[in-house]
Amino acid sequence: MIEGLKNKKIGVLNGGFSAERAVSLRSGKNVWEALIRLGYNAVRLDPASDSIVDAKIEVAFNALHGTFGEDGTIQAYLEHHGIAYTGSGVSTSLLGMNKWTSKKVFKEHAIPSAPYQIVYAETHLPSLDLSFPVIIKPLGEGSSIGVEIYDSPEEFQRKAPFGISKYGCCIVEELIQGQEITIGILKDSDQAMALPILELRPKNRFYDYEAKYTEGMTDFIIPAELSDSVSQTCQKLAIKVHQIFQARGVSRVDMIVCPQRGPFVLEINTSPGLTDLSDLPAQARCKGISFDSLIETILESAIQPS
Repeated sequence: MIEGLKNKKIGVLNGGFSAERAVSLRSGKNVWEALIRLGYNAVRLDPASDSIVDAKIEVAFNALHGTFGEDGTIQAYLEHHGIAYTGSGVSTSLLGMNKWTSKKVFKEHAIPSAPYQIVYAETHLPSLDLSFPVIIKPLGEGSSIGVEIYDSPEEFQRKAPFGISKYGCCIVEELIQGQEITIGILKDSDQAMALPILELRPKNRFYDYEAKYTEGMTDFIIPAELSDSVSQTCQKLAIKVHQIFQARGVSRVDMIVCPQRGPFVLEINTSPGLTDLSDLPAQARCKGISFDSLIETILESAIQPS
């Protein structure tokens, strides 16, 4: 048990307001059960229906995903009320959640990432200066919500306006073909440790919401079938991204490894899923880290200096 937290009331924040609410509830249940097993005084709180302040918690374990939960909003709220919390701070969460700002950070630090364009709902769709197929993503959603692939300019012009109008602004990227991998990072930026690489082989065309959260829809290969040199390159790249964004406690960096062009970073996730089917717990298990130990490691970030 962590000395500074053994007598604290810990609120596991889950649910929330985003499209990832259902996933967050599953993460939160697992986290709460682990904290109880470890002997902590923990309660579950859903910001959509519970008052965090009235609950008088001293520490928040952030198991929220998506809008409000990992975009800096809940982090700013907790800081305003003097409540310690797990995971990354306001600026890191804001930068990491928004795919456009992430791209700008990638470019500034020479992190390999797919060519992209930004498209808006209120303007006529531009002709894309990208190689097809392309993949379109809402700027501020996770779990592949709203993500679509278009194989031709004609298909893009015909179908894309429906998704863009729903989300207001989207990023369109060249679809990089290769092995889809994800790498969990634990501890603070000065002690970052890359977990074993997990390769994702979805039954669907890409790792969409169904493939992420439906048992049997994705084959998980761990460690990933990569050469030692490529694995080391990817792990070093993931740690670099974690450090550049100044992530705290935990993050997960997603990539595509193209056979001809090497690894491309897709995104950094500062509040990874903790469900039974989530990637981070699987990587931790491969490293010999139990789920309870993983949760306690993340919990420790709540008392580390920002």
